[in-house]
Amino acid sequence: MFGRSHIKVILIGSSGVGKSVLMNQYVNHRFTNQYRATIGADFLTKEIWDTAGTERFQSLGTALYRGSDCCLLVFDITSPASFLAIDFWRKEFLIQADPPDPDHFPFVVLANKMDLTDRQVPQQQAQDWCKAFNALYFETSAKDVINVEEAFQSAIKLALKNQKEPSLSEVDPIQLSCVRSDATTTSSHTCSC
Repeated sequence: MFGRSHIKVILIGSSGVGKSVLMNQYVNHRFTNQYRATIGADFLTKEIWDTAGTERFQSLGTALYRGSDCCLLVFDITSPASFLAIDFWRKEFLIQADPPDPDHFPFVVLANKMDLTDRQVPQQQAQDWCKAFNALYFETSAKDVINVEEAFQSAIKLALKNQKEPSLSEVDPIQLSCVRSDATTTSSHTCSC
């Protein structure tokens, strides 16, 4: 849209919250419960960057985050620490990505692993956080394919909405001038050329 051939949506969150499996479920419609710390890219259908939530990849933040159109903050409903960390991840993203309008940058929060029964992060607590930061909220399960498509589609819609054509006040004015037959230059709206 507006000259761009793609949008960039990034998933960030603590290690082990399910970022890779959510993306794999969305892109390839597959689930695997084998965990491995990853940093990868799939350039065939979607751009994927996953730092596995580990500090060793934190220096890549600027390169990975810049140019993002939407950020998905992921936490594990069975891990209160991963929920508390989304505040850090949001701040870190805004610092590293340096979006032009940080107060209105689109965030989507994914409460992942809804297939597990030992929930430790209350839904209301997560919804209150999202309300405070004007973020969309989805409860997801990559394993049971709950709200994965809906969450990503909402993120894409937010990203597209966030992309805009420059307003008239952002466009440099065009000065028209012409040369008259007497070889003097004018800067008026009428021209005798």
